[in-house]
Amino acid sequence: MKVADFNYELPKELIAQHPYDKRDEARLMVLNKNEEKIEHRVFRDVIEYLKPGDCLVINNTKVIPARLYGKKDTGANVEFLLLKRIEGDIWEAMVRPGNKLKPGSKVVFGEGLLNATVLEVLEGGNRKVEFKYDGIFNEILDQIGMMPLPPYITEASREDNEKYQTVYAKYEGSAAAPTAGLHFTEELLEKIKEKGVEVANVTLHVGIGTFRPVKVETVEEHEMHSEHYYIKKEDADKINKAKLNGNRVIAVGTTSCRVLESVSDENGRVKEIEGDTSIFIYPGYKFKCIDSLITNFHLPESTLIMLVSSLAGKDFIMKAYNEAVEKEYKFFSFGDAMIIL
Repeated sequence: MKVADFNYELPKELIAQHPYDKRDEARLMVLNKNEEKIEHRVFRDVIEYLKPGDCLVINNTKVIPARLYGKKDTGANVEFLLLKRIEGDIWEAMVRPGNKLKPGSKVVFGEGLLNATVLEVLEGGNRKVEFKYDGIFNEILDQIGMMPLPPYITEASREDNEKYQTVYAKYEGSAAAPTAGLHFTEELLEKIKEKGVEVANVTLHVGIGTFRPVKVETVEEHEMHSEHYYIKKEDADKINKAKLNGNRVIAVGTTSCRVLESVSDENGRVKEIEGDTSIFIYPGYKFKCIDSLITNFHLPESTLIMLVSSLAGKDFIMKAYNEAVEKEYKFFSFGDAMIIL
């Protein structure tokens, strides 16, 4: 299967640069995958497509202000992007300029609030770094770090940075937001629960690999990045109850989908578990757990457009994306949403 089969033309002006003033006022494209029908709604209307007994699964990871600007001991400017905690105060980081930061290099951030030593150059050019500081690491990050907005968002304000977080974000660890969840408000979630829909949590810490382009020609050659997840017993029980009763499991975002498909057995049942997943879902994949998906519009030739194509069918997805371009939907992280039913 060719990566080029998942390409589409996207005018630059359709890439959303700012979030909606009200989260649930984004547009919503509704895809009925069995009948191949498309409807155009507003996101808050999503409640009309949810039924009592359904289980909505959200990813409650929290984005950390993982972009740091500092200086080497030589005085040269350096940028770190924290990708994942390896152990304690040792992290994997993407660094710029990379060729200047050899093992033993020292970097100062926030005028001495945070100090880093490069321990090792990792495969792919990232660095293993150790931090030294006084106080609480996450509080220091809040003081001096910046939100790691995706590279295609070039006009964001500090206020936009604050909106790059779901209203239910809880556990810190992501280098990027699970963006399908950005459309939910607390009020909308409350109405959904009042309708009799169960809301279950999973946690998957989104890595920067989510933005990494596919550089091979054929889909099957691509190697996925790994991301850390966990799911608690109370949430596994909610998901299993929906499956047992013949109700739908609806994943909010490709991150929730990847967790559920990684941990479920052949009957779609899940259990309390923690681990890492590098699952790659593309057409031909047989879904075990999820029935429906709420998601944003993804980059051309990305692993995420391959994932949604595996659920709704490649030809139908490409038709929907072209229709979204025609109707001037907004794309990517701060853009509009779709639900695949």
